[in-house]
Amino acid sequence: MADTVTIRTDTDTEHALDVLTRDGTNRSEAVRQALLEAAVRRERLTEMKRAFLRQPMPAPDGTNLADDIAREREGHIR
Repeated sequence: MADTVTIRTDTDTEHALDVLTRDGTNRSEAVRQALLEAAVRRERLTEMKRAFLRQPMPAPDGTNLADDIAREREGHIR
């Protein structure tokens, strides 16, 4: 059984619906398709973020800027 969803449109939403229905697609189908496409994009973005976070961190390059600045302030310049 399909549920009915009601939305309040504004000027921007009406413009988007005009664009999506220009080819004869009815408003209901345009909204369904837009929701499905938005969900796919969001899931893809979430998976990209997770994949990025699973990557190993690069090895430190041996430079600790905070220590270098502290030594320079104390007059111990390399």
